[in-house]
Amino acid sequence: MHMKPIYQFLTIMAGGLLLTVTGCNKKLEERPYTVFSPEYFKTPAGLQNAVNALYSGMRFNYGPEGAVAIAVCGTDEYTYGEQPRNGAGGTQDFLTLGNYTLDFANGAILTPWNRSYSNINLANAILQYAPEVPVSEDQRRVIQGEARFLRAAYYLLLVQQFGAVPVDLGNGDLVFNETAFQGFNRLPVADVLVKDYNVIIDDLTFASENLPDKRPTNAFKLSKSAALHMLSKAYLCRAYSTAKQPSDFTNAYNTAMELINNQAFYGVALQQNYADVHRPGNDYNAEILYAVERIPGNNNANEVGNPNGIGGGLKGIDANNDFVGDYTSVRAPEASSTTQPISARTVQYGRPIRRFCPTPWLYNVAFADKTNDSRYDGTFRTVYIASVTGGGFTANVDTAFIMAKTNRIADSLNGISPAGPKLKPYRVIAPREFYLIGGSIDPVVTRNMYPSLSKYEDPNKLAANDQGGRPFVVSKLSEVYLIAAEAALGDNHPADAVGLINVLKQRAAYRPGLSESEVTARYNAIRVNDVSQITLDFILDERTRELCGESMRWPDLAVRGKLIDRVKAYNPDGAAGIKEFHVLRPIPKGQLDAVADMNKMQYQNPGY
Repeated sequence: MHMKPIYQFLTIMAGGLLLTVTGCNKKLEERPYTVFSPEYFKTPAGLQNAVNALYSGMRFNYGPEGAVAIAVCGTDEYTYGEQPRNGAGGTQDFLTLGNYTLDFANGAILTPWNRSYSNINLANAILQYAPEVPVSEDQRRVIQGEARFLRAAYYLLLVQQFGAVPVDLGNGDLVFNETAFQGFNRLPVADVLVKDYNVIIDDLTFASENLPDKRPTNAFKLSKSAALHMLSKAYLCRAYSTAKQPSDFTNAYNTAMELINNQAFYGVALQQNYADVHRPGNDYNAEILYAVERIPGNNNANEVGNPNGIGGGLKGIDANNDFVGDYTSVRAPEASSTTQPISARTVQYGRPIRRFCPTPWLYNVAFADKTNDSRYDGTFRTVYIASVTGGGFTANVDTAFIMAKTNRIADSLNGISPAGPKLKPYRVIAPREFYLIGGSIDPVVTRNMYPSLSKYEDPNKLAANDQGGRPFVVSKLSEVYLIAAEAALGDNHPADAVGLINVLKQRAAYRPGLSESEVTARYNAIRVNDVSQITLDFILDERTRELCGESMRWPDLAVRGKLIDRVKAYNPDGAAGIKEFHVLRPIPKGQLDAVADMNKMQYQNPGY
């Protein structure tokens, strides 16, 4: 593995990665230091700041454009939008991810590789020096638990995308490396993958036993619930790999059920209303087990030097803007009108950068039932309020337009006859008009508009064009139910999956204001009634409804061997280009260039 010399690595840390826990709310805030050596890790302050840097490093993997792109683009859920990002040399990084023409120089895969390995090396340092640091044994166990959880999380991200990755960075397996190393300990690939999963599972097992029982109320310091979630997920991923063990599905199920059956002990609970899970201002609710911490409206603490910037090495929430259609271009309903009632971008709706767009399958099939299942409304924005006054609209008061759930609803609201009077003063956009979804696009009044993901909306950011600054959700209790259900299927007792899925269906049927009988009727319309419904594809569909857009769909499909089939079936942009070898990403060109071996391609994944 090519590692930076230690002085370079520590200088990077000094530039803003080091965060410290201060104040009553225990949120992470920046406190930069400028002088480092490995000896610093042997002090209580140095050890704690190194752990805080591991937390901060996850900001590169959750929220920025490239990180979101490799997790969602080119799947059954999302394709590239009208403005795929231009990468180095003019290549359109996200377009090539979406149509599977990517090569090993694609810019979107560089950051997770480079940033994850620097943090893995830091975790190795923490665990190497922790026994020497004069802190209490309780503190030491928690610090070691945090470091091991985060090291496992970095490794799992890499393994899901690239397959086998080195655990020996030059000084031996899991040993901190202080000097540049131009080898690449990836061979033999099958043996290294076994090591990867052993490290991940050993680390998460330790974390699940040594982290605090509960996380703090208003901070995302790690706890046992996050470790149990990630451990069950790691077992599940390994069960589908060539490194699989006979007990993996069993262990995944038992680990997930430990958390599900003891929610009060671990301080976790599902929200009653699905829409509340990602509601701004509710970021620390009990359903969220772990999120990558940021502070809304505080660009300095969030390590975002240019909050209006997009992509690159920034650590803000580009996802806040990447899924947003061009709401500023939608015109008022009168045929001759030139009024665009939201021509001024708003903080609430974000910058309409149009990187990622829902596939027809996502809208028409996964979210086919938009009435009985509240998760469509809890996932997408469908109503927009005017931002300017004029043309019959009053800013911040009048509805500008809505995204109708069906063509029939749109026709009813607009008036059956195009020549007749409108029933509503605002535009109602029919699904047939949605960009890349309906297929009959009006280039004037609804161009580039589609259902925009609302989960990352950030009304507390400082400007409409800013990246978001809310905590980015990584682990939710709802996914633990899905993992347990999938593990039950894999472990040959699918009947146990029925009740687990129906817990989420029951919650999905709920909406505030409905009577108990109305909720029951909606639940009966969407519930699982028979064990024969429980298949892997059914569970993947349910994962979409529960977790849509949450930076996990591409590895979800690739790890389970479902990427090829589902992209061919449900993503027209990716179907023609995807090949069997695309279930792994290419090892980045920069990594191979740094290896002191003439036969560099022996380290590359097949097909690239």
